[in-house]
Amino acid sequence: MIDFRSDTVTRPSPLMRQAMSQALVGDDVYSDDPTVNDLELFAAERHGFEAALFCSSGTQANLLALMAHCERGDEYLCGQQAHNYKFEGGGAAVLGSIQPQPIENAADGTLPFEKLTAAIKPDDPHFARTTLLSLENTINGKVLPLTYLQQAREFVDQHNLKLHLDGARVYNAAAALNADITEIVKYFDSFTICLSKGLGAPIGSLLLGDKALIARARRWRKVLGGGMRQAGIIAAAGKIALTENTNRLVDDHSNAKYLAEQLNTINGFEVNTNHVQTNILFAKVDSKIDQTQLATTLKSQNILISTGNPLRFVTHLDITKDDIDIFITALKSAV
Repeated sequence: MIDFRSDTVTRPSPLMRQAMSQALVGDDVYSDDPTVNDLELFAAERHGFEAALFCSSGTQANLLALMAHCERGDEYLCGQQAHNYKFEGGGAAVLGSIQPQPIENAADGTLPFEKLTAAIKPDDPHFARTTLLSLENTINGKVLPLTYLQQAREFVDQHNLKLHLDGARVYNAAAALNADITEIVKYFDSFTICLSKGLGAPIGSLLLGDKALIARARRWRKVLGGGMRQAGIIAAAGKIALTENTNRLVDDHSNAKYLAEQLNTINGFEVNTNHVQTNILFAKVDSKIDQTQLATTLKSQNILISTGNPLRFVTHLDITKDDIDIFITALKSAV
């Protein structure tokens, strides 16, 4: 299949499969799994943080961060388009008793500081306590500038808040900025990395923070049913994701730009190529095009797309330039 639906559809490489089959394992709930311990230690040292926690998913890692930072009845500020507000089942409110305060994202994905300031609640029993600001980078494929991240750090320090990053695709942001990952995450009190998106691992995310925060998160992970046993089998793939697959993300970005250019040659499709910063792009589709039929036709040719207007395409390590050419030929025929 040529699958443009998401970068979560990547398949583990032969090197990952070999490492998984040979991984040393133990009971991670007892902190006895050497491969998990190695991944967590490597991740903490690589990113300049005190500790890391291996989690089953990005949704879990984000929720653990929110629950470790906030108490019941607290509030966190985030974007209207933030995954940990809009796309993760309301977990902060349902399971953490934490109130989200969403702010409308600006066109570039940032959250305007004047709107954030206005949303901070007074220290009064009538209100939830504003405790945390959560940002996402990348967000809908857009990269938050380093200058904005510095300003966000200054903002939370001024208002006595903590700063969390949903960094599911933070390595894509680093690749787009041509910066080391530490230049992004150094501004945050905690952040997450998804290992199973563009980095290619079959499962898993990491939460990073100081030792006290990770200790609280580890406890909440157990409460939420996330305590894993011989998890080294999957942690082994996560280590390879971080050591082998971060530098190649620029290829995905190049392929996304190429895909955008090719889509613009097809009647009924329009992509603003200036907005293609990483591996995610959005195409406006003429309403006369039956997307359901289009998706069915393409699927019969082993090509998978999502439907929607705009229509989202995601490039990843299992998408090559040749795959894009095959898709464009099939799309032109189908349209």
